[in-house]
Amino acid sequence: MHDLISQLIRPDIRALTAYHVPDPAGLVKLDAMENPYGWPEALKAEWLEVLHELSLNRYPDPRGTAVQVALREAMGIPPDMGLLLGNGSDELIQMLAIAVAQPGRKVLSLDPGFVMYRMIARFAGMDYVGVPLRSDDFSIDLPATLDAIEREQPALVYLAYPNNPTGNRFDADDMVRIIEAAPGLVIVDEAYAPFTDCSFLGLLGDWQNLLVMRTVSKMGLAGIRLGYLVGPPDWLEQIDKVRLPYNINVLTQASAAFALKHKPLLDEQARMIRAERQRLQTALSTLNGVHAYPSEANFILLRVGEDRSDAIFNGLKDQGILIKNLNGAHPMLDECLRVTVGRAEENAAFLSALTRVL
Repeated sequence: MHDLISQLIRPDIRALTAYHVPDPAGLVKLDAMENPYGWPEALKAEWLEVLHELSLNRYPDPRGTAVQVALREAMGIPPDMGLLLGNGSDELIQMLAIAVAQPGRKVLSLDPGFVMYRMIARFAGMDYVGVPLRSDDFSIDLPATLDAIEREQPALVYLAYPNNPTGNRFDADDMVRIIEAAPGLVIVDEAYAPFTDCSFLGLLGDWQNLLVMRTVSKMGLAGIRLGYLVGPPDWLEQIDKVRLPYNINVLTQASAAFALKHKPLLDEQARMIRAERQRLQTALSTLNGVHAYPSEANFILLRVGEDRSDAIFNGLKDQGILIKNLNGAHPMLDECLRVTVGRAEENAAFLSALTRVL
C-alpha cells in the first residue's frame, strides 16, 4: 500500500501535516476564538421550530437566497456588490485558489498569519510567499511587502484585518498601498469584524481588485460553518464557477437566516467580549514575565519567558484550561501562547491558573 500511496499522492501533500484540533473534553475551552455565549432557552425553542419545518430529503437552495438577503441587511453590504457564500471562509479561500491557480502563480500574505492561506495555496499547487511582519509589534513592513509584490507578482494577496494570531489591526494606509501595488486580487479577511470598529467593506468599489471576506463564526455561529465573500459582481461571477453545488446545507441556511434576524443579541455578546478583553488585557499586564500584545480581536497573544511556553501550556491544561500553544508555529511566535476571551468566570479561572503556573 505504501508504494501505491507514494505513486498516487503528490509529494508536497505527503510532506504536509493535517490540521490538528485538540480534544477539549472536560476543559475550559479558550483555544479556538469562539464566542463563549449561547442563546436564551426561549430563542433556542424558536430556532428549533424553524428547523422542524425543514425538508431534509430535499437539496438546499443552491444560492442560499434567504441567507444572502439576511446578510445584506444585517451586515450593511453595499447593494451594488456581489455576495458569494462558502462553507466557512476556508472554502472561499479554496475557491479563490482554484479559480486562479496556474503553474507559477503565487499567493502572498503576511506572516505570522492565518495558516490556511499557505495550506490551501499548496493544496491548489500554487507557491506561497510569506512576508514577515515587523518583529517588535507585528505591524506591516511596508517596504518589504511592496518589494515582494513587485518581485513575486502574486495572483492573490491576503490581508487579515485584524490579524490572526497576533490580534493587531494593520495600518489602513499601509493596506491601501498594498491594494494599489498588487497586480492581482487583494482579499481583506475581516473574520474578527465584530471586535473592531474598522472595516474595508464600505470601500469596496474604490479599487477594482479589492474583495472583503468574512465569517459568522466569531459572532457566535461557528457551528454552522458559513463564510461570505463580497466584491464586484464580475469577480464573484467567475469565482462562483468553482463553487461546489449545494455547498451551504439546509440546516446552515435556515439557522443563519434565523440568527441574523436576532443580530442585536449577537452584537451585545460582541460588546461583552470586548469588555472582557479589556479586563483580561489589564490583568495580564500586571503579571511578571508575561507580555500581552494589544488586540482588536476576541483573543490575546502572549509572549512568556524563554523556554516557558510549553510548561505553561501544559500546566494550564493540567488545571483544566485549554489555550493555544503557538511556540514553534512560526519563528516570530517563539514562546507565544494565545488565549481566547471567554466568559468572565472562564477568564477568571484562566488568570488564576496562570498565576499559579507562573
